[in-house]
Amino acid sequence: MIEIRGLRRAFGAVQAVDGVSFAAADARITGLLGPNGAGKTTTLRMLYTLLKPDAGSIRIDDVDALADPVGARQRLGVLPDARGLYKRFTARENIEYFGRLQGLDRETLRRRADALIERLDMRDIEHRRAEGFSQGQRVKTAIARALVHEPRNIVLDEPTNGLDVMATRSLRHYLRALRDEGRCVVLSSHIMQEVAALCDHIVVIAHGRVVASGSAEELLQTTGASSLEDAFVTAIGSGEGLLA
Repeated sequence: MIEIRGLRRAFGAVQAVDGVSFAAADARITGLLGPNGAGKTTTLRMLYTLLKPDAGSIRIDDVDALADPVGARQRLGVLPDARGLYKRFTARENIEYFGRLQGLDRETLRRRADALIERLDMRDIEHRRAEGFSQGQRVKTAIARALVHEPRNIVLDEPTNGLDVMATRSLRHYLRALRDEGRCVVLSSHIMQEVAALCDHIVVIAHGRVVASGSAEELLQTTGASSLEDAFVTAIGSGEGLLA
């Protein structure tokens, strides 16, 4: 479970995140929905300890992420906005390198890498260098790398960005499987169809603040809208054109 309370972060005079609070439960996919520049990525970067907040608290299961960032990272699997693969490593080498950083022994690492490569249908790229990978191949490798230590909490920033239809469908199926295993999944997106198709709970962020939250049905009821897109526009209090 992930709990964020009163998170704030400014960059100079720009208040990028302004008191964001939400909880993401186990066995649920929680979506952060908002226009570009809303503060979603900054919030996630603080969540996985890449940025330090100016104020607020973050708990990953029973760990205070600000007091114990290493302990928090051990409980997180992260797909960042920049996929961050080592281009000269093969897909397997990228996965195993991060497994070693998490302290996995050789046999456990081999077994888990094998399982992830099989589950994500990566046999054709297993021994290829990441340089020259398609977007879908990069995302698959980055997800396998993030999950090799079997974290209970998974955080994904724009996971389907640049993927084709088939790769997107495959990724959605996999994320639902992770949820059904009882894991906590948090994903950020500005794509309405993505959030509607995947998320059990939606947190709408605009101008660095949470402006609405609930299931898709609850957001429709709260705003009186007939579609999730209309509910989103009503929640952020802006006109057309904010969705990229």
